[in-house]
Amino acid sequence: MTHSNMADCRIAIAGLGAIGRALAQRLSEGAVPGMKLVAVSAKNQEKARQFVDSLAHPVQVLSIDALEPEADLVIECAPAAVLGEIIGPFLRAQKQALVLSVGALLARSDLIELARQTGGSIIVPTGALIGLDAVLAAAEGTIHSVRMVTRKPPGGLVGAPHLVEHNISIEGLTEPKRVFTGTARDAAKGFPANLNVAVALALAGVGPDKTVLEIWADPTVSRNTHTITVDSDSARFTMTIENIPSENPKTGRIVAQSVIALLRKMNATLKVGT
Repeated sequence: MTHSNMADCRIAIAGLGAIGRALAQRLSEGAVPGMKLVAVSAKNQEKARQFVDSLAHPVQVLSIDALEPEADLVIECAPAAVLGEIIGPFLRAQKQALVLSVGALLARSDLIELARQTGGSIIVPTGALIGLDAVLAAAEGTIHSVRMVTRKPPGGLVGAPHLVEHNISIEGLTEPKRVFTGTARDAAKGFPANLNVAVALALAGVGPDKTVLEIWADPTVSRNTHTITVDSDSARFTMTIENIPSENPKTGRIVAQSVIALLRKMNATLKVGT
């Protein structure tokens, strides 16, 4: 059976921030053969309708709870608070949910359990994180330690709950300031808009309580920079990635491209990478 006879996988996007919009544009242009964008959902439906009119192929603008009957797979690009509302119906229907608010998954083990019971699946793309394949491979043996140091322009950290709670000011910085040291689990709570990468790293490796993090507000960098050091019984490796921010300084442009690459791989004859 050739690919053209197969029914396209119908995709819904929940959330039209910088990443959601970038994905909608790419998918609407037919960037991934066999994957068809059919619907989007966003808090501001009026603005969403205007955006949809600019797409190569118009799609429906629906409320979150109306997405599941229309699509086979949902891509969650929304605030962490609505994660359950978005992916729950898809998991209950034994469908797939691609999650970008990975940090929120830590607090919602019920969703992982739901997927296990129904046979639905939660997929976490590599996103802004280099070398996740190597971490997954190392985890098949013994990983001794995983450490991550994140440096962001101060603007990308403004408003983070950890800074607010501990009265940490990052205004007018002239030199780098360390604003957090702790576990990936605590980092995900303290910096929910920033630290999805740390949680993806933790899930691939030694878990959220053993993955150690430092976060720096750094006026000397213009890019979100992550350095990860892994020590394991098979290899010791260090990786540094500098991500160019999207229109939203909290997220890197590579995140949307990572999702497209993952969707392409799901349909591919030759799959490269772990």
